[in-house]
Amino acid sequence: MRPTVLDTTGARLFEQAEELRAAGPAVRVALPGGLTAWSVSRGELVRRLLVHPDVSKDARKSWPGYRPGAVPWLTVWVDLVSMFTSDGPDHHRLRSLVGQAFTPRRINALRPAVEKITTELLDTMAELPADQEADLRALFAYPLPTRVICDLFGVPEEQRPAMLRVIDSVLDTTVTPEEAERIGRDLFAAMDRLITAKRERPGDDLTSVLLAVHGEDGDRLSEQELVSTLVLLIGAGSETTVSLIGHAAQALLAHPAQLAAVLADPTRWDDVIEETLRLHSPVMHLPLRYATADIDLEGETVRAGDLLILAFGAHGRDPGVHERPGEFDIDRADKQHLAFGHGIHYCLGAPLARLEAKVALPALFARFPGLRAAPGAESAPAQPSFITTDRLSRPVLLG
Repeated sequence: MRPTVLDTTGARLFEQAEELRAAGPAVRVALPGGLTAWSVSRGELVRRLLVHPDVSKDARKSWPGYRPGAVPWLTVWVDLVSMFTSDGPDHHRLRSLVGQAFTPRRINALRPAVEKITTELLDTMAELPADQEADLRALFAYPLPTRVICDLFGVPEEQRPAMLRVIDSVLDTTVTPEEAERIGRDLFAAMDRLITAKRERPGDDLTSVLLAVHGEDGDRLSEQELVSTLVLLIGAGSETTVSLIGHAAQALLAHPAQLAAVLADPTRWDDVIEETLRLHSPVMHLPLRYATADIDLEGETVRAGDLLILAFGAHGRDPGVHERPGEFDIDRADKQHLAFGHGIHYCLGAPLARLEAKVALPALFARFPGLRAAPGAESAPAQPSFITTDRLSRPVLLG
């Protein structure tokens, strides 16, 4: 059978995941660049493969015939050398070095800064006419995480627009090979500019920490590892939270009884966040993984060297994992999800994403108690991507 073409536009991400889940435990899909991979959309199989000893994240060692740069759209996902694209001792070494910069103490200390940025953004929104349609994504869900992450990494103000523009472009899976090559060049150039600025003027920021960090044996991040790590942390540290805040706000506006319940009991914001992550996982797919030996998946055999693309976002909507998986319900007992991954590659930035959402959402609804979705909000276009599940706008009326 011919491979199913994976939807690159983002318009049918969850619908296609359901179709692929029904079609089999592993289904051949066509990716941009002429690649064919096994798509796995059944929740427990995804979880199993995330910790499977015969599944690798390292293309350099596990993808037969791999050539860096051969598939331009994959460059920023595969060709980098970071903990995201490494296994075993290499992963442990890189995560240990990076973890020194991304400590729980540093994350917890960010709350006042997150609160300050949140207040500033809400103050700006409050100046708009109450009956004027506004874009919650552009005014709030996007600038909050991106300002936090740029502050955290000490990105100079004049470098931020170009950096954020190219990070957004990386997620677009509809681009041509020529556009993908340009995006890759622009992204690496943006990180080089940041590194140069921090070498000249180091500060109390994570880029400066990563430049100085070393292991007990004196080991340091190489230049390639440093650039790769910045791409990973700055990109993942903003886009995931943009989606989380937008999806959570829109879900609550669509379920006024649940919004009333959480406003009456603020301890339940954690329930809102976890249920949003389950139903609206910010990430659907993260390219790529590679089979290093033959793997039997409920009768379907993935051969050594085959490519794998795992549907993180499909896990939370799998009827084999959750009852009523398509319903938003903050009262459900089991809200398990794979929004931040599982196993050794679990996202380092998960605590920061949860902190930002836990500050942003209560403040938003406290400031705008009459907030409501604008007509047609549900049909706002999806981000053109099979990687993220975000929308390009979140039309609301501030009330």
